Amino acid sequence: MIDFSILPVFFTAIFFLAISPGPDLVLISTYSSTKGVQAGVMVAIGVFFAGIFQTLLVALGLGQLMQSMPFFAYVIKIVGALYLSYLGIKMLRSWYRNNQQTSNTQFSSENLTDLSLINKGLLNNLLNPKALLFFSLFLPQFTTGTGSLSVQILILGVLLSSFVLLVNCAFSVTFSQFGKLVSKKFNSGRHIDGLLGFIFLGLATRLATSK
Repeated sequence: MIDFSILPVFFTAIFFLAISPGPDLVLISTYSSTKGVQAGVMVAIGVFFAGIFQTLLVALGLGQLMQSMPFFAYVIKIVGALYLSYLGIKMLRSWYRNNQQTSNTQFSSENLTDLSLINKGLLNNLLNPKALLFFSLFLPQFTTGTGSLSVQILILGVLLSSFVLLVNCAFSVTFSQFGKLVSKKFNSGRHIDGLLGFIFLGLATRLATSK
């Protein structure tokens, strides 16, 4: 079974993981600040499902398989970079169109449902191979020699994903309030999507060129 004495160290480590800047946090901040807290929470739920799925892969030993076959990690990394680029270009196009109009409506071309937002969070996380590699390297460090290793990994993965979900929901509330303030100050925030488009393209470049 899990050694409960290591849980404080475990939760401290994943707290700093959750607040570290990355594609997931950028995506949550994007939709929280422009579409409201519910949109950010839906994206966070998608990230949560991705974490559960990656936990299952690690418990089944597929995380180690990816470590031994870096070609698959490379392919996933390129696909992830292309996906982030797609999001960035889409935001830039939305920003350009909105600035050609007299109205100040943000993301007027996007009619996002809760399911589509969950899918964005899910794909954004799954298409980053570093996430699975992190799970496969991080979770086993907190297991013990007694009991089933797979069960311990599953429990730790669910705890990690649930904790990160709570942190991301808190970020969603914070960014939604920030978005309201910026929207009032900068003409309904019609330039936010343009800025975030450049940020996504930067993240895509970083992911594609990372080792």
